[in-house]
Amino acid sequence: MDMIKTFLKELEEEAVTTRKMLSIVPTDKLGWQPHPKSMTIETLTAHIAELPTWVTLAVTTDELDFGKTPYEKKEINSNEELMAFFEAKLEDGRSHLRKANEELLSGEWILRNGEQIYVKLSKAELVRHAYSQIIHHRAQLGVFLRLLDIPIPGSYGPSADEVNF
Repeated sequence: MDMIKTFLKELEEEAVTTRKMLSIVPTDKLGWQPHPKSMTIETLTAHIAELPTWVTLAVTTDELDFGKTPYEKKEINSNEELMAFFEAKLEDGRSHLRKANEELLSGEWILRNGEQIYVKLSKAELVRHAYSQIIHHRAQLGVFLRLLDIPIPGSYGPSADEVNF
């Protein structure tokens, strides 16, 4: 089995749905959040858009240590900025994955904050985890948009907004 070809195919498939979701985010709602403990739409969408770079992390690093490299949130001011950010991060992940090899994917990868280890995965598992995170947070965005009465595009078939039940 060629994992890299499979991962590239999945990345492209998920990018189609991610593009559909991100493209309908209204700029005037970027500061909205459904609950004080929830992310704002700006924070959530920026995170979704940056997640393809976790593929890059998988194939170019052995760990991410937030103690050494604190997370820096990307500020998004418009839908155009959001889409450009996503496309840049998607190309980053895609181009690094194309250069990777199967053997590299079996190596270990660690997410930590100093001495506190959050997770140890194989690099292949990190790629899968990144895709799961994209899907998970995209679903959160769908709930946020539904609460704002914004019609939701289908992900793996038509949505309730695209068909009459």
